Amino acid sequence: MLITSNAYAQEEITFSKADSLKGGLTAGRVWWDLNYYHLQVKVDIENKSLSGQNEIHYTVLQPQQTMQIDLQAPMKIERVLQGKNELSFTSEGAAHFIQFDKKQEKGKKGQITVYFSGQPRVAENPPWDGGITWSTDKNGNPFIASSNQGIGASVWWPNKEHPYDEPDSMLISVDVPKPLIDVSNGKLREVTEAGDRRVFHWFVSNPINNYGVNLNIGDYENFGEVYNGEKGPLECSYWVLSYNVEKAKKQFKDVPRMLKAFEHWFGPYPFYEDSYKLVEAPYLGMEHQSSVTYGNKYKNGYLGRDLSSTGWGLKFDFIIIHESGHEWFANNITNKDVADMWIHESFTHYSENLFLDYHYGTEAANAYIQGVRSSIQNDRPIIGTYGVSHEGSGDMYYKGGNMLHTLRQLFDDDEKWRATLRGLNKEFYHQTVSSKQIEKYLEEAYGKPLNGFFDQYLRDTRIPTFTYRVLNGKLMYKWENTNPAFNIPIKIYINGEAEWITPSSLKYQVLDGLPEEVEIVIDPNFYVADFNLTN
Repeated sequence: MLITSNAYAQEEITFSKADSLKGGLTAGRVWWDLNYYHLQVKVDIENKSLSGQNEIHYTVLQPQQTMQIDLQAPMKIERVLQGKNELSFTSEGAAHFIQFDKKQEKGKKGQITVYFSGQPRVAENPPWDGGITWSTDKNGNPFIASSNQGIGASVWWPNKEHPYDEPDSMLISVDVPKPLIDVSNGKLREVTEAGDRRVFHWFVSNPINNYGVNLNIGDYENFGEVYNGEKGPLECSYWVLSYNVEKAKKQFKDVPRMLKAFEHWFGPYPFYEDSYKLVEAPYLGMEHQSSVTYGNKYKNGYLGRDLSSTGWGLKFDFIIIHESGHEWFANNITNKDVADMWIHESFTHYSENLFLDYHYGTEAANAYIQGVRSSIQNDRPIIGTYGVSHEGSGDMYYKGGNMLHTLRQLFDDDEKWRATLRGLNKEFYHQTVSSKQIEKYLEEAYGKPLNGFFDQYLRDTRIPTFTYRVLNGKLMYKWENTNPAFNIPIKIYINGEAEWITPSSLKYQVLDGLPEEVEIVIDPNFYVADFNLTN
């Protein structure tokens, strides 16, 4: 079908039925509530294949006889059982439609077991290109990991592949050859052995998004510490390749610094019951819930580079700070639709700024967030198209972070702003949400309408432009390149003196009584352009 991806977009994008099956709230999904997974996976390293079963527990919301479960080729569903009865199913691409023999009655609980096998897609450029990474460490030991945020978790295991619904808890059992170790999400419940293989059983006691589920297999050594946080002792566990332990003990000192800053700004770490883990991986890293993966080569910055070109980006390990920030925004607060992924990425990019603010001061944070603006493309809206698993622009990182930094200036009260960020994580604790819910919460906290503000930064590509002219002791000013409802105030400096003014997008406003010689400077913490018409 042909869908215009956004009211403000200039392009039209054609989406297929497969996109709708992947990203839509289909009839095969909405009738049941996901309660629990027990995912069991046997890893065949020699053949680069996986096999196993996923036990899916659910509650019937409305009577229906067809359930959609997703698994991408070349992985295959071998069979589906409910109790001892084998259920039939049909397939359309990655969507598989299971037909129930027993009538599904509203309010009743049910369980199916999906058996699967195959050689999953190999990740060519993880984590952006998703799948399984089959590699070796420098000692020749297997070093294997999953990463699948964009392509989806169904690239390697069968599940309800839509972010709106999450299991309340989950058990992950990964079967690997000795002496390798698997590290997955949650806490290690037990290790069982059979011959030359062993199974690691990891239990996740909190809701978890599908793409956050991971396996990491390697010659790991473990060390850790206890962080005394807002909710008490938090177990911090670090899993690194055996020859990197000393490097990790030095570099991972950023973890307690991260926790201190983020608990200050966002509230308690959201998964105390499941611990915090940092796990070395054969790619850059990702935000797997309570099992954050790390591959930043034990360097500060982004692989040793400062994304802001200010020097401040080298004060911290980018992967530790950014990917851990996702524990609050992505894993605690999760988007209901991929189109709203800005909720994950904008807040988490902004968390880098707040980390600097906490440890190095507001001026350092201001410099950093302004420094990354050179990477903003303004190519298409930050919000994508709903119902078809379509992300918005990559500007959800740097532009989204600058939008939030601008909003902080509008609040003009850092304690109120901090209370708002903490309130978000409390109000939407362990929930899936829409952009509109987040926008409404922020607007209510601010106390004034923000619809024009969010439409401008999330649904438009134009940079708001403060246009002004000084003539005969008068400052005439208005907003250009904006939607009609964009009427936010802005702080300017008149000969060095701060002044708040509120331009209109519809007509010029006038401020008179200015001195004969006047210099107008826009507060650089606002992500806007300016255009001086005086000359």
